[in-house]
Amino acid sequence: MLDDTLSARARKLLVPSHRSEVPPFMVMDVMAAAARIEAAGAHVVHLEVGQPAEPAPRTAIAAAHAALDTMRIDYTAALGIPSLRGRISQHYRDAYGYDLDPERVIVTTGSSGGFILAFLSMFEPGDRVAVTVPGYPPYRHILTALGCEPVLIETTGDTRHALSADALLAEHRKKPLQGVLVASPGNPTGTMMTREALAALIAAAADAGIRFVSDEIYHGLDYAFPAVTAAALSDDTLVINSFSKYFCMTGWRVGWIVAPESLVRPIERLQQNLSISVPTLSQIAAEAAFEGRAEMEQIKHGYQENRRILIEGLPQAGLDSFLPADGAFYLYADVSKFTTDSLDFTRQMLEEAHVAATSGIDFDPLHGRSYVRFSYARSADDMREAVARITRWLKR
Repeated sequence: MLDDTLSARARKLLVPSHRSEVPPFMVMDVMAAAARIEAAGAHVVHLEVGQPAEPAPRTAIAAAHAALDTMRIDYTAALGIPSLRGRISQHYRDAYGYDLDPERVIVTTGSSGGFILAFLSMFEPGDRVAVTVPGYPPYRHILTALGCEPVLIETTGDTRHALSADALLAEHRKKPLQGVLVASPGNPTGTMMTREALAALIAAAADAGIRFVSDEIYHGLDYAFPAVTAAALSDDTLVINSFSKYFCMTGWRVGWIVAPESLVRPIERLQQNLSISVPTLSQIAAEAAFEGRAEMEQIKHGYQENRRILIEGLPQAGLDSFLPADGAFYLYADVSKFTTDSLDFTRQMLEEAHVAATSGIDFDPLHGRSYVRFSYARSADDMREAVARITRWLKR
């Protein structure tokens, strides 16, 4: 009887916290459903996940092998290996002509770790942080889990689905905002902000006392014009980047923050307590990845070809309306002529055409039922096969 009583008490204690009650990241559920179909023997074309099909640069893999053969893999400083921080600083000089103090660079466990550190260091529970829709779902989910309030600002074709200063300030006037997060290139739209537009947005946020976070993990994957880093426009912005996308290192889980000077020590303290340091082997590989740029540029050319195949091919299936695809490796397509429920649309497309894609409701709770995100991070053959399958399925 005593055991039963203790067990009942324990069950009452094991109730999930309210902060854990965030929605799932639906792309992971699509991947799981696709895996079940593949386990039954079918071939699925994967356009659901934003993961490069190619491996990390050969330079990165060689450096990791050498480290395993010759080194102890110990903790590093919480801010990251100094030589990696210096190499990231050099990258800003090479790519943007911006002289970045390496002391402002903090190595993180991918961009995901970067968002957690950024939000914890910049915001208090209850703070209102603006994010755009369509947009990357974990922005909202991480903010919610940390006790902040994500404020959704709808983007429109007038600004090519980028956040404008006018829209930000209009929301701020309704009820004050403490922060704003923007991404250029964006996920799922692929839209990019020009230097002028980004500078105007940063200036407007600063004038209103709104802290600015810039997600730049798709930098390098720009097709319409060169991406601009917010770090070069204001020392008061916080920039998050990653080796996952351009450098094809998703599973290595390594990224970085460029922080305002006043936030470096607070973020360092958080990192010391939350993770001690980023995996050493990943940091070693990441530093060497910068020497594999020629290889990565070749992969980027492949994405450009994939983008062309989808932009030219999907209209044959009737999917002829997309949001801007200036960068990244996504096409966000309007499917409203076929359905009012893109979640069911993608489920049927997976089950019947064996093409995996992600419903827009993952990215936009307001209008996402009219959209589907297609990732073109895999091979050109996959893109051609996907277009053929979708065309047959929609015209059956």
